Amino acid sequence: MDFVVLYWHWIVLGIGLMALEIILPSFVALWFGAAAVLVGVVVLIIPSMSLSIQVLCWVAISILLTWLWFKFMQPLSKDRTKAGLSREAIVGETGQVLTPPTTDRRGVLRFSVPILGADEWTFLCDDEVEAGDRVRVSDISGNSLIVIKV
Repeated sequence: MDFVVLYWHWIVLGIGLMALEIILPSFVALWFGAAAVLVGVVVLIIPSMSLSIQVLCWVAISILLTWLWFKFMQPLSKDRTKAGLSREAIVGETGQVLTPPTTDRRGVLRFSVPILGADEWTFLCDDEVEAGDRVRVSDISGNSLIVIKV
């Protein structure tokens, strides 16, 4: 008894690969799954297509979809955080004071975009600042920022 690959085999494979994307979020299995579904639709339209042509189509479409994703779509979804960058990434950034510093504790400021992995930082400031004031980072001291009032 010969095993014949039917259109629904490809569709089930495609759905399985796309479901695998939930566990392995890399956007590669998704495109391999989408290609399998497309091959399933083609086999539904052209049922006499040989298995070798089906596999060749699946490989070609998978490569094409994956390439299109990494070429055009992934650059549009760049990470806006600046995690992992050097201290130069934070110097010059501007944030808003949430809690002003007092003599016994440091103040807290927030950036609109996370900087070095966090959007809230403790800070020291020689100027008198109040909650809501804008400050610019001039240096880093340990885990705290040195800021000046803008």
